[in-house]
Amino acid sequence: MITGFKDLLEVARTESEPQRLLFVFCKAELPEDATAEEKSAFDRGEGGALTPVICVDKTPSEVPEFERLVVESEQTGQNWDVVFVAAMSGRGGIEPSSDDVQQPMNMMVESIRLGKVANFLPLDRAGVSIDLGL
Repeated sequence: MITGFKDLLEVARTESEPQRLLFVFCKAELPEDATAEEKSAFDRGEGGALTPVICVDKTPSEVPEFERLVVESEQTGQNWDVVFVAAMSGRGGIEPSSDDVQQPMNMMVESIRLGKVANFLPLDRAGVSIDLGL
């Protein structure tokens, strides 16, 4: 069972084909027309919508620790609350390139916008898997 980023890296490194990890960093937001009840729930860390703000792909060797990914994300100036992660397998011992992941990354972003996140691993800012209560 994957409980965080470390577990994800271990699994990715043991796969028979090389992996590329896709990361979509999202910010929790409330719509402008949110009700008082929705605002109160949001203040307690519940509800809202997750809006993608940063997308990046990396090989497992490019992100040996989650902290490095966090520092890199902070350099963009974008705030984020949750990062969704997916993995893409290579073929014939060759890892997928950044070009190979463009379409899957776009599909991942669109799925997140639509709230369809069950196929992705959500991590908090510490790299720990979180339950979104879906």
